[in-house]
Amino acid sequence: MAVLPYKDKSTSKREQVGEMFDTIAPKYDFLNHFLSAGIDILWRKKAIRLLTPFAPKYILDIATGTGDLALEALSLKPDKIVGVDISEGMLAVGRQKMKERGVDQIIEMRSGDSQGLPFADNEFDAAIVSFGVRNFENLLAGLTDMQRVVRPGGVCMVLEFSKPRQFPFRQFYDVYTAHVVPFFGKMVSKDTSAYEYLNESMRAFPDGPDFIRVFEEAGFRNTKWIPLSFGIASIYIGQKLPASTPPRS
Repeated sequence: MAVLPYKDKSTSKREQVGEMFDTIAPKYDFLNHFLSAGIDILWRKKAIRLLTPFAPKYILDIATGTGDLALEALSLKPDKIVGVDISEGMLAVGRQKMKERGVDQIIEMRSGDSQGLPFADNEFDAAIVSFGVRNFENLLAGLTDMQRVVRPGGVCMVLEFSKPRQFPFRQFYDVYTAHVVPFFGKMVSKDTSAYEYLNESMRAFPDGPDFIRVFEEAGFRNTKWIPLSFGIASIYIGQKLPASTPPRS
């Protein structure tokens, strides 16, 4: 059964996630940095550095939110970044950020869904997403569409929460995500469901080797799993190989 933000509603996960992010958009950046003690900024920096050897010039940032990952990707010196999201509330905050930083000509913020991306096949050098695949209505379908819009030889990078596997980090993580995150999330955002959903969706998400299996089922090869901060988050990298190129063993 899909994990939903609002269990008392009959709308789809896509609609509920969009509604949730519209609600918390004004406080989203503050809560992200506060609840992670700023470590999320370092995670994004490392994730983008891993793309340096690929030198992508045209980048798609899926589930861009307010555009933090897109802004970090500017360090790659791309010609263009397109950020897409289903939440108009998050996009509005993101567009204002891009305008204030004077990068709105390089970073374009557009409405779009992870399933049925409004782009041609083989259009982008890289597709990236941070803390967004967990919210896909169908993980495999979303990753498969990401693979479709990346050119042969291009790369996909996913940054997402994962579950620590070692004592005592797993125990600390369980307490923090089950009690601390929902408490402060409710207090600041006033949405009683959003940060309970965050905890539930993190626990239900297939991380580590389980995610790699879905990643490869979507068509990505030369995949890598890179745990961060004792496994609290993970980076996943995969390539779309040309049809004639066998994967590395």
